[in-house]
Amino acid sequence: MSGITGKVVAITGASSGIGEATALLLAERGARLVLGARRSERLEELVARIEKAGGEAVQIRTDVTRLDDVRALVGLAGERFGRLDVLISNAGVGTISPLDDLRTAEWDHMVDVNIKGVLHGIGAALPVFRAQDGGHFVTTASTAAFRVAPAMAVYAGTKIAVRAICEGLRQEAGPTVRVSTVSPGVIDTDFPEASTNERVRAEIAGMRDRVAIPPSAIARAIAFAIEQPADVDVNEIVVRPTAQT
Repeated sequence: MSGITGKVVAITGASSGIGEATALLLAERGARLVLGARRSERLEELVARIEKAGGEAVQIRTDVTRLDDVRALVGLAGERFGRLDVLISNAGVGTISPLDDLRTAEWDHMVDVNIKGVLHGIGAALPVFRAQDGGHFVTTASTAAFRVAPAMAVYAGTKIAVRAICEGLRQEAGPTVRVSTVSPGVIDTDFPEASTNERVRAEIAGMRDRVAIPPSAIARAIAFAIEQPADVDVNEIVVRPTAQT
């Protein structure tokens, strides 16, 4: 039996990229999935793929900036599968631009999704994990949490905050709740398209096209953390292309 088989796993940002790859891998390894994202049509297609392959999955439209949406995602796990074993807080946004652009609405949105979205996940799932005396938080951060680059100040700030929050959660979690942070480097997703600065968007896309690794690399790292025995807590994993400086 895999350490993943039978576990109930909720994933935010599940409709594409790392979230989608993680859902497919965990379903293949026997997890029962509760998938959340804003794009319901993409979620429906993903659930159909998983079920066609013999897996179990349900979906619900989830905007992580809304606490009630994240509570509904966690609640659906209990309704359909009787418990929640893992919450993967993967939803994120990277509207990268220089500070001089003064794109303050985009700064606010990154804070709301990247930081508050993680906090909403903790707020929704921690009472469930306490009540069932066990659970696992897995959060997608970024290598930007370790190194700040030009045009990435706000994005990096949100990811640094995520690492700090997760480390605090780990210290408070106690012996039955695990906390893992996975920090991807350059991944082959549509991440560059989020930037509204044409120069920055082209630079990030160029780097992706030169060195990116597939989202499945991050999915495998997440699976590694989940499949460990209950007394083993894999706290931080950094996964980047070998060619990334």
